[in-house]
Amino acid sequence: MIINNKFNIQNKFKRSVIAIGNFDGIHRGHQKVLKEASMKAKHKKINFGVLSFEPIPVMFFNKKLKYHRLHSIKQKKKYLNQKADFVIIKKFDKTFSNLSYKNFIKKIIFQKLNAKYIFVSKNFKYGKNRLGNVNLLKSYEKKYNFKTIITKPFKRNEKIVSSTIIRSLISKGQISKANYLLGRSWSIEGKVMPGNKRGRTIGYPTCNLDLKNYIKPKYGVYSVDIFSNSFKGKKGGIANVGLRPTFQGKKLLLEVNIFNFKKNLYKKKINVVFKKFIRPEKKFKNINDLKKQIKKDISKI
Repeated sequence: MIINNKFNIQNKFKRSVIAIGNFDGIHRGHQKVLKEASMKAKHKKINFGVLSFEPIPVMFFNKKLKYHRLHSIKQKKKYLNQKADFVIIKKFDKTFSNLSYKNFIKKIIFQKLNAKYIFVSKNFKYGKNRLGNVNLLKSYEKKYNFKTIITKPFKRNEKIVSSTIIRSLISKGQISKANYLLGRSWSIEGKVMPGNKRGRTIGYPTCNLDLKNYIKPKYGVYSVDIFSNSFKGKKGGIANVGLRPTFQGKKLLLEVNIFNFKKNLYKKKINVVFKKFIRPEKKFKNINDLKKQIKKDISKI
């Protein structure tokens, strides 16, 4: 159950277990928080809810920040809804950003949610100027009748797994490592937009997607799988992320060639799942050289 921008939750969702966070990417660290919170709810025989914020606060405070998200809002909602009894997506706006940490605890956690257990990471910050922390949260437990549970971070090679690390891996083309830390393959969802149909003329028609606010992967060629409501199951394919220097392109695009597929998907939504980085984007002398390289790229999948 998704509740957008409101805390007017049903009484049955009061005195619940609540996990709070941005949850961008919902990586293995996030999954650990969600799993432990869910287990606590089952043990106590109460509901489990998630409180998250949109836009991601860092993007609200930095309006010029683009190409930052690991997942779209839709993907985030879908995944969280599978894990919790209810999900609150609070609009992060100027009014909310000016809420003091004391009022966040009093008005949100106590009065609106009336939470019984709060699950957060140890670096959880909240309230105006991010002055609130987990120690302050704990100091209000008795007054507002809740319990704070700080989950231990998920580590890989002694490093804490974070959305920041995963963004860095994706930007370097290290998709396999990023996918491991995510706990599933990273993907971009979008609506197929019109292109100049050059791919069709060289025997490799493509579906073109705008990256919008997704993190920018390393420019280059990738092995991908494609899912859509327009066909059953998954289709294999090859994708290029970049500017298309052979054609003097200037707009960043994700171009996807779906193997053995001829149906027109213009204006249809597709989900492109990144499996492996094949090579960096490069400029070719002519179309024939490009066609030869695409053939080589496909042979490596």
